[in-house]
Amino acid sequence: MNMADIIVLLIVAVLMVFACRGALKHFRGEGSCCGGGNTITSENKTLSGEILGKKVVKISGMHCDNCAANVKNAINAINGASAQVDLENQSAIVAYDREIKDKVIINAIEKAGYKVIAIA
Repeated sequence: MNMADIIVLLIVAVLMVFACRGALKHFRGEGSCCGGGNTITSENKTLSGEILGKKVVKISGMHCDNCAANVKNAINAINGASAQVDLENQSAIVAYDREIKDKVIINAIEKAGYKVIAIA
């Protein structure tokens, strides 16, 4: 192995250390990993009609408060739906004042970049 090979291996090793540190922070939910440095805000949504029911949605892929805000905003964009997202339990409670098909909720969450595991 010549000196150039050793230098390349050293550079690759240093880059791997930084990449692993960043990935570990991301999966522990530290920092603004999913928000690109900006904190994403979400507002509570009040439904205009009487609440007909609630659905619990299990979600995977949320790692931080920004992820939870993304999911909440995606669900709140659905007419007649309002969400409360629980990052620790990887779930959302969706209240609705009109019938909303599960597929509509699933599509909104998956379009935001997350995976729906179950709806009950």
